[in-house]
Amino acid sequence: MAQQEKRTVPSVLYDERYFLSACEGYSEFLSSEGEYLSRRLAEALSIAGIAEGMQVLDIGCGRGEILRHIHNLGGRPLGIDYAEAAVRLSRRTIEAVDGAIGIYQADAQRLPFPDDRFHRVLMLDIVEHLYPRELDRALTEAYRVLRPGGRIIVHTAPNVWYDRYAYPVVRFVRILMGQGDRYPKNPREFLVPENAHVHVNEQSALSLWRNLRRAGFRRVKVWLSTPEQHRREGWPFRIARFVLFNLPPFRWFFQREVFAVGEK
Repeated sequence: MAQQEKRTVPSVLYDERYFLSACEGYSEFLSSEGEYLSRRLAEALSIAGIAEGMQVLDIGCGRGEILRHIHNLGGRPLGIDYAEAAVRLSRRTIEAVDGAIGIYQADAQRLPFPDDRFHRVLMLDIVEHLYPRELDRALTEAYRVLRPGGRIIVHTAPNVWYDRYAYPVVRFVRILMGQGDRYPKNPREFLVPENAHVHVNEQSALSLWRNLRRAGFRRVKVWLSTPEQHRREGWPFRIARFVLFNLPPFRWFFQREVFAVGEK
């Protein structure tokens, strides 16, 4: 049990190269110096409903572009990350921002803030990097620092049900089509090989709902999403894709992203 308590992804794996070549939104960040967000980050931020003067905590602030956008919306952002490279990148990102934005190196399991401080807490693409015990503690801390009536906004990917049940089917079909070299056996290596080293706790919509409820959150809403697929495929594949990504129960397994909102 003591060994399990100590499990954590080493912070050295989150170096500057990781944030600028593998971490969600890196291409948009590099092309616009943080002015534009990736689709999923922009969607998560819009869900947050940031209003003028809101205190907002971004847990796992990464490169810092979310902090910049919160500031532009009139919010008062603070960011934490336990990786030194993330703190350096975030501070560089917000250097030109006219206004104080606090960025701290800290652990999501021990937030250096008082109770009832924030109107919003964001956890975007961090859940899958935390072992189960770490996630429980991080969500409990997020609940603690939220004001009554405040909200947590979570995005995580991939949907673990996709990796467990849908990906093997997809991989088998692609192998039959002669495209198997693009689909490694380990789904964590698909598209972003670095994820095999840093993804340790992917969630389904159901498990994320349970985790948020266990931490004390109420009015929890969880839903699945997936990016648009701009592929030129024949009508059998187009029909199959529509069914698998839009109709239950198939969509619960084939949609790859999980969003959630909870209230204190």
